[in-house]
This record gives sequence, C-alpha cells and structure tokens, in this order.
Amino acid sequence: MKLSGTPTRQRESPSAFDAPPQGATPGRLAERQAALVAMGAVMLAALAVVAPFFRYGTASGHDIAFHLASWMDVARQWQQGILYPRWAAWANFGYGESRFIFYPPMSWLLGATLGSILPWKVVPGTFIWLSLTLAGATMYRLARQWMRPREAICAAVLYAVNPYQLLLVYFRSDYAELLASTLFPLVVLYASRLAAAPATRSAPATAQVPRSALARNVAMLALVFAAVWLTNAPAGVVVTYSLTLLLVILALLRRRAATLLAGAAAMVLGWLLAGFYIVPAAYEQGWVRIAEALASGLRPEQNFLFTAINDPEHNQFNLTVSTIAAAQIAITGVAAVVSSLARRAARELWWALLVLGAAAAALMFPATQLAWRYLPELRFVQFPWRWLFALGLAFAFFVAAALRETRARLAWTLLMATMLAGVGAYLGHLTWWDTQDVPVLQAAIGRDLRSARGYEGTDEYQSLGADHYDLPRGAPLVALVPAGEEGLRTESARMGRVHIERWEAQEKLLTVDARQPVAATLRLMNYPAWQVEVNGATAEAESHQDTGQMMIALPAGYSHVRVRFACTTDRTIGALLSGAAALALLGLAWAGRRRSANIPERQD
Repeated sequence: MKLSGTPTRQRESPSAFDAPPQGATPGRLAERQAALVAMGAVMLAALAVVAPFFRYGTASGHDIAFHLASWMDVARQWQQGILYPRWAAWANFGYGESRFIFYPPMSWLLGATLGSILPWKVVPGTFIWLSLTLAGATMYRLARQWMRPREAICAAVLYAVNPYQLLLVYFRSDYAELLASTLFPLVVLYASRLAAAPATRSAPATAQVPRSALARNVAMLALVFAAVWLTNAPAGVVVTYSLTLLLVILALLRRRAATLLAGAAAMVLGWLLAGFYIVPAAYEQGWVRIAEALASGLRPEQNFLFTAINDPEHNQFNLTVSTIAAAQIAITGVAAVVSSLARRAARELWWALLVLGAAAAALMFPATQLAWRYLPELRFVQFPWRWLFALGLAFAFFVAAALRETRARLAWTLLMATMLAGVGAYLGHLTWWDTQDVPVLQAAIGRDLRSARGYEGTDEYQSLGADHYDLPRGAPLVALVPAGEEGLRTESARMGRVHIERWEAQEKLLTVDARQPVAATLRLMNYPAWQVEVNGATAEAESHQDTGQMMIALPAGYSHVRVRFACTTDRTIGALLSGAAALALLGLAWAGRRRSANIPERQD
C-alpha cells in the first residue's frame, strides 16, 4: 500500500542509482524546492560571470565579431521575411558568403532572437547568462539522479562556471560552443539510461530494459544528440566520440551489447534529424575553401598543450589555456580518487566519466597525434584543448562527489569557489574589454544592403577561386563593362542604364538597358546556389577571375535580370531526411508511451 505523502517511484527508472541515496528521498515539494535552490545558485553564479559586462562593456574574445555579425545579419533577414537564412548577405562588406550553410543554426537563431527583443549592447551578456544557467540546470538534472540535492547543486554550479566555460566567456567568445555545453549533460544522462534497467523498492536492477523505457530513451538521446550538432560542429565531433566511448564502457560494465546497438540507433537518428544542416554542409564543402579552417595556427599539431610556434600571441594564449587545462586535469584526477563513495553508489557513471576524462586529457597532448590525423573529422576540432568541453562534466561530477566525502567540507567548498573566482578574475584581466564592438557592427549592417558597409568575411566560406581580400569596397551594386572584359571600373554611364528594383539578401531584381553587349558585374560573390534568369530564361553566371564576383553576360537592349538563392538538391535531400527522422522520433515516443500505459503500476 502506498503511504500518504510518499511519492510514487517512476516505474521505469533507468537504473538502481537513478533514485536519490537512501535516507535522502524527499517528497515532491522538497524536490521542487531543491531544484529551485539549484536554479537560484546557478543563476547567481552566471550573473557573477557576466557582472563585469555591466561596467566594462563586452569581453572582446577571438570570435566576438563573427557571432555578433551573424546574429545581426539574421535579424535583418528576418525583417525581409527570410525565416531561415542560408546566405550571409552582409558578409565580405556586402558581397556575401555561404556562412549559414556551414555554421550550425542554433546559436545564431538564439542570438538573432535576443537581438530582436533586447538592445544589442546587452545581447552578448544575456546570451552568456542564459547559456551558463541552462548548463547548470542540465547538469543538476544529471547529477540529481545519483546525488543528494546538496551535492547535485554543487555539481551544477561547478559545471556552469568551470574554468573552461570561463575561458569561453572571457577569452574565446565562442558562444556556440558555450550553448552546446548546455546539452552535454543530457547526452550523458540518456546514454546512461540505455545501459541500465529500472529498479523498484522491491526489485533490484535487472539486465533487461523495458521496451517502453528503451524507446523513450533512444528518442531523447537522438533529439539531444541532434541538437548538439545543430549548435556547434566541433562540439558535435567531441560529443560523438565521447558518446561512443561512454556507450562502450557502459556496455562492457553491463555486459550488454544491446546498449551499443541502441546507442548507435540514437546517433544515426540524431544525424538524420539534423540532416537539413549536415547534408548541405557536407556536400557543399566542395564549393568553398573549407581547408582554410585548418590554416596555419589552427591545426591540431600546433595547439597541443604547452606547444609553441612562430607566433608570440598564439603562444601566450596557448600557455594560458594549457595552464588552466593542466590544473583542471589534476583536480579532476584527484577528485575521482577521493570520491570512493560515488564509485560505489554510481559505479557505471563513475567509470564511464573516469575513462572519458582520461581520454579527453590524453587527446590534449602530442602523444595522440595519430588519432588526430586519422580519426574521421577529428582534425576539424582544430584545438586539442577543446576536449576540456568533455572534461568539464567529469570535473564537476567528481569534485562535487569528493567534497561530500571530505571532513572540512565547507573549507574545501570555499577554496574551490575562491579558485574559480580567481580564474575568472585573471581571465577577465587578460581579455580585451570593448564598448564599441556592438555599435560598430550595427553601423556596418545598416538599414539595408544597398547602403550598408557590411562586415569582414570568413576565409573557409569563400567560394572556390575567390579572394575576398581583393574585393573592391564601396563598389556599385551593378557595374557594366564591355562584354568580354573583366575590369572592375564603372562603365555604367557609357554602356547603358541600370535600375535596381529589389536588392535583398536572397533575391536581386534589376533591369539593364544596354547600348551594346555588356557584362553586368554585381556586388555579390558567385556561388553555385545562385540561380540567374535573364528575360525569364535561365542564364549562366560567371565568376570574376580575381575576386569571384558574379558576372552576367547581357545582350544589347533591354534585359530584366533576376538572381535568387535557390534551394539546391542537397538541401532538399537533407530536409527530407530530417522530416523522415522526425516522424520516426514521434513513432518511438508514441510506442514508448503506449507500452508504458499498458504496464500496471506496482503497488508497494
């Protein structure tokens, strides 16, 4: 008989360790109160991280201009009715680039949303605060499965503001990777649920996972895995290898190959869900200079811990991140040894995170060069120290578990808090604070493409054969030159008249009244996805031999020209795959709910 006030245990809890430790099982109200305390603690910690933004402006890290420009570009395109942009129209000072095909959408969609409802000057700080808060919330969700509320709150705060997160905030300004960190704890949570069977007060964990729970967990893992890939590609690679390793360890510990099969199914389903991004990004790499992502200074072999190259600024940053990484590795290792009680209470997770942390640490050193050279896509992570992304979760879990077992718990907690505050203060002192990043980019975006100055483009998103450094700034939207010539001088007045009907991000409409055959040179980078029509008939555009600008051959007389960014076959295939995967995901969720409804609740 169920006692009054006693919460009903989830009848398909994923493992014997999912319930709170014996003696600490709170009622539903107490559990909600603990969750609110956790959220409050994480919010305060995140607020402390962004507090300097109120006084000094924006932490102007390595990627600040890239992300801010992307957010503003998307927000402007929304005003033109383009809900999901593919072409960054203001990039390359108004010539554009295919940035939004290759860069995952979650971060720039969120940034543009915040910029549409808040003043742009507060958007970076708001984005950071929101990301850190969500990271702490998901870590609490994971930790609470194995820890009492106090330790789970500690783990949540430690994960949200661990040293690598602080590095991303103050020195890197990598907002997409910061946002991806909010999803990794959920990946670990649902991976662990694939490996273990439910337990009840009257029955221990078994080797069999009920099909209803398995279907739900596969669906949730697929959904979260897809979200990681739609947030940050390097984080997607790191999470893919991390998840594979976690599944192998959990399968070995449970001696169940079905865990690997379920995990593989979830990963494939996740990739398919993200197909609308992954397929075009993979296929259209042959249309751009994607190898520039691994230019000098960005290669893995140049960014192992404590590596020096012929670049003093690079070496200074590498020394900073290496020192932080070494300290975080050491603390994680010591905490893992100390947290013996966690090893007994959560054996599978303890070992899985230990192996993951060890692998992440090893991949930061030159001894793993062969792995970086031959493992698929690993080189595109670029920086080995990016494996701190995975180590941060192990760091938070083990340190929280270790603090629970120390005698002077309060003193060690204060010491850890002081260390994190010191790291944050040090990085905040080293970084460049700027109050002009936002207004300068706002002015560069302007009101529309006709008058905007635009912003600098990205090397790896240049069209093949193009060189955005040679593009003439301030060129007219359309210049006419004699047919057969590729000069960039403006000859429009002598060659004919040009009238611009529409000049928007993904469509250009213009008329040309030429006195002789001409070539219309547009302020637009040529790209295979652009479709050109002249007087209603499809026409072929050419690229300027030096800059990659679009050039359209026009006959003498009147011509009506339409240039639009068309939906390519690879994008159609990707969208269809995502749609099919979404239907499969709904089917899994429905099947899990139906089977669960047919299982009678156990009465204790």
